[in-house]
Amino acid sequence: MPIHPSSIVASGAVIPDSCTIGPFCTVGPNVVLGERCELVSHVVLDGHLTLGDSNRVFPFTSLGISPQDLKYNNEPTRLTIGDRNTIRECVTISRGTAGGGGETTVGSDCLIMAYVHIGHDSHIGNGCILPNGATLAGHVTVQDYATLSANAPVHQYCTIGAYAYIGGGTTITQDVLPYSLTSVRRENSAFGINKVGLERRGFTPDEIKQLRQAYRLLQGSKLNTTQALAAIRERVTAGEFGPRVAYLAEFIARSERGIIK
Repeated sequence: MPIHPSSIVASGAVIPDSCTIGPFCTVGPNVVLGERCELVSHVVLDGHLTLGDSNRVFPFTSLGISPQDLKYNNEPTRLTIGDRNTIRECVTISRGTAGGGGETTVGSDCLIMAYVHIGHDSHIGNGCILPNGATLAGHVTVQDYATLSANAPVHQYCTIGAYAYIGGGTTITQDVLPYSLTSVRRENSAFGINKVGLERRGFTPDEIKQLRQAYRLLQGSKLNTTQALAAIRERVTAGEFGPRVAYLAEFIARSERGIIK
């Protein structure tokens, strides 16, 4: 296993022979790396941290560091990261807190760009893109294939729905609807569905048509959110809308902070 002589790897760390550790890295005693991981240089891995296979971590990134939470008292909480993620320069991802479930998680096949912060007890799905400067407070959930843009801060306890796209500099203080294009005007607004992104992910024309119709009920009718949700569920029950719209309805029903419309 190639480990640069300037790096410090604590006794107890589990590092397969297929991994590469560049210069000036620090790996703590409770770190477990999967196969073929690469730490480019100046990377800090701390706490109870598990990385899956084929992750590439760029300089000045800190993973598994203690959470920025005054209630944290050095409990043995965790950070778990999946496979094939690219984590660019100066990213910080905190481990969980005892009061928040004890674990921060990142899925697989994500691109996490420079200066991103992922706070404690957050959960990032698969295939997500977090561009430069995106900032996630604690307890944030980002569902599969969601995309943020640069310098987008997300308030704690918010959920970003699957396949959503958030415009640059948009401050998120409520849940973001699945499939939506959400950006800032004078206030945050969801501008219909993320059609291009959904097509790239293999959504069929009929699925996109159903989602458009559901969004018209949410945004283009005179119904309030409760009434629109009931109308969408009626059409799901009648078989007019399929599982993609059923997921949208369930997302709205579960929202605790309200949704951006």
